[in-house]
Amino acid sequence: MNSKEFARRRTQLSRMVAPGGIAILPAAHVRMRSRDVEHRYRQDSDFYYLTGFAEPEAVAVLAPGRSNGEYLLFCRERDSDKELWNGRRTGPDGAVQDYGADDAFPIDDIDDILPGIMESCIRVYYTMGVYPDFDSRMAEWVNSLRSRESRGVHTPQEFVALDHLLHDMRLYKSRAEVSAMRKAAKVTARAHTRAMKFVRPGVHEYEVEAEFMHEFHRHDACVSYSPIVGSGANSCTLHYIDNNAELQDGDLVLIDAGCELDYYASDVTRTLPVNGRFSAEQRAVYEIVLEAQLAAIDKTRPDNHWNEPHDAAVNVITRGLKKIGLLDGTLPRLIKDGAYREFFMHRTGHWLGMDVHDVGDYKVGDEWRLLEPGMVMTVEPGIYIPAQSKIPARWRDIGVRIEDDVLVTSDGADILSKDLVKEPDDIEALMQSG
Repeated sequence: MNSKEFARRRTQLSRMVAPGGIAILPAAHVRMRSRDVEHRYRQDSDFYYLTGFAEPEAVAVLAPGRSNGEYLLFCRERDSDKELWNGRRTGPDGAVQDYGADDAFPIDDIDDILPGIMESCIRVYYTMGVYPDFDSRMAEWVNSLRSRESRGVHTPQEFVALDHLLHDMRLYKSRAEVSAMRKAAKVTARAHTRAMKFVRPGVHEYEVEAEFMHEFHRHDACVSYSPIVGSGANSCTLHYIDNNAELQDGDLVLIDAGCELDYYASDVTRTLPVNGRFSAEQRAVYEIVLEAQLAAIDKTRPDNHWNEPHDAAVNVITRGLKKIGLLDGTLPRLIKDGAYREFFMHRTGHWLGMDVHDVGDYKVGDEWRLLEPGMVMTVEPGIYIPAQSKIPARWRDIGVRIEDDVLVTSDGADILSKDLVKEPDDIEALMQSG
């Protein structure tokens, strides 16, 4: 992401914070995997969105109107001994030179410097509850200022939820962000294509997952969430991640996997016949889900509200389940009673961006939010028919989900993951070519 993009975001947020306000964002903590082994570091999305700075132990500050610099960055100092073990640090000088900070200070000096900056402010914009230890430090700084009010020290009068402003900004993707998300979707499509050619009876779900890891890492990407590779009965478990069963001839395998590239996520699902050919029942269910997805994508356009794609998918799925004999009754009554939820129990999508389930309100007040250009969402209807005594045997253990990443444009929808086939004939042809 170009440094100008981060500067533009800080300028936009600074206008909303305005002189007299201060915005404070801590970096993500290093998280432990086990004992003294750390997870690979991933910066807090809000922090990175404004700074592009990927190191821990840092705090970003926006103080509009401050004469000595409006954008401040507290970060670790250079340390040759520690850098020998863990890699180069940017340091305060690098924060100014390389990351656009107007001024930068050692993180160890924050207790001495930041309260003095807060003292001149009326409002503090901060997101409470994400990092409890930093919440405590904020409280200590404010209490320290209050304890000196009798000596003329000023205390901020108002705390404002920073995420309310920042998350609404993140909901609308810029051209640079769309470009990053399109690139992530292309890498994910390549990985799914690779997996389609690899899938066959006798391999294990974890071997299929390994194909994704190979393709992601060769493009300098990582997983944006734990991949789901669910075959047979596992295809009907929505968040199945064990990925340890052997693929059986005649089963389906549902693969929900996406990569994160340059801090932007993709989220794509396809469902495949393990042996390369859909059975009549598998194809019937697959075609219902595909029709539902296409209907939902058709409703993903400006001035439609958030729930219209879901309503369209529900209509198609309910009608389809009635047609194949898994639901009985009139279509309006089945929809009103939510009979479809036995087989389609989740929403049709979610916001997508720096986080897989990205930030942004789905409702404004009591009304569904209207879709606008620049919003990106997943469209992912599904049908899941676990083995039950009342279900005819030929339909059991059929789980199908089809998911794409969709950008709302000025005149409709742009499918970012359109490079990946999803017509059943095309899937079969691709699997046979492998």
